[in-house]
Amino acid sequence: MSRIGIKPIIIPENVNVDISKNNQVTIKGPKGELSSSFKNSLKIKLDENILTVSRNDDDKESKSLHGLTRSLLNNMVVGVSEGYTKHLEMVGVGYRAEQKGNSINLSVMKSHQDIIEAPEGITIKVEDNTKISVSGIDKQQVGHVAALIRSSRPPNAYTGKGVRYAGEEVTIKPGKSARAET
Repeated sequence: MSRIGIKPIIIPENVNVDISKNNQVTIKGPKGELSSSFKNSLKIKLDENILTVSRNDDDKESKSLHGLTRSLLNNMVVGVSEGYTKHLEMVGVGYRAEQKGNSINLSVMKSHQDIIEAPEGITIKVEDNTKISVSGIDKQQVGHVAALIRSSRPPNAYTGKGVRYAGEEVTIKPGKSARAET
């Protein structure tokens, strides 16, 4: 049995769940609406305010999708009720971000500025020229946009400069001269 798949999902009062016959799930909440379709080998059931996922059979595919489906449904419920936010910070002299409407311009010591457009449903905010927050209701999309921003200049292993997630620890490697002394 899947340890994650058997856990029930408690639906908050301000969230509505609609399940169609072909496992198309639509979840509406105060932050917005998300919908997704799931395999028919799983049974998604809503009783009062509790959403459960169960398998119809013990096929390998059904077993592997059981926990995944439950996690995706839980992420949808949390997204429409609370939303998701990722925080990034820029470390280094001359590294800065500038808000331009729904996009940001990143100056990360390149010959040009990187322009990152926010897709629909995602909000990018710049605070203090070096702190960026990405927020939205879709966890996967928020993580993808944050990873796209980070990939413009990932942290350097020797100096620690670059764009990193807030609280991310970067292990600094010793340079050639430090290795030669030992």
